[in-house]
Amino acid sequence: MPCPTLSKLPSLACLALLTLASLLHAAEPILKDDFSDAQMKGRRAARGPWQFKDGMATCTQDDELYKKHKDHGPIIFYDLPFTDATLKLSFKAEPGCKSVVFTANGEGGHIFRFVSSERGTTIRAYPKANADHASVELARGPALKLGEWIDVSVHLQGGKATVKIGTDFEKVVEHPDLASAKTNFSIGYAFSTFSVRGVEVTK
Repeated sequence: MPCPTLSKLPSLACLALLTLASLLHAAEPILKDDFSDAQMKGRRAARGPWQFKDGMATCTQDDELYKKHKDHGPIIFYDLPFTDATLKLSFKAEPGCKSVVFTANGEGGHIFRFVSSERGTTIRAYPKANADHASVELARGPALKLGEWIDVSVHLQGGKATVKIGTDFEKVVEHPDLASAKTNFSIGYAFSTFSVRGVEVTK
């Protein structure tokens, strides 16, 4: 008589392979930028002389452009419709940089943002109900470290965001409007020189 356990092995193997394939597919990036293509579709580098080489984007702020853009520094946008996703990148802000800003936007404007400076990091949501689109602070985080690479991960899932900055900070924040559909995200800064690499988005 055939062994019942052995007779199930092919089915179990198929199930395991299908599960693995599903997990691998789910982990595939929907956006990945190694900055090898200076004209990458969906990427908009603005408000500064961005250069793309050696696997990174680097910019030194032009103070005249900063004034022209009403005190807004260089920025890179990624046009990518999504609702829930994990966004990862690494940045290095050189001495003299005053702030680094990461933002997820929707059709109506900002949805999520964190701003890091030497005074610390603020994590904010932008409630739709606020007529003036004023933000609300959800949490605070570490001070901006200058002259070293900082890994960032923002996992947006429904009304929650899990924010990781560097090796020592992780915080889960909540606001119902974080669940809004996003149209793009951006990384920008003010003053000095700034580099970014390893931009990746997965669902």
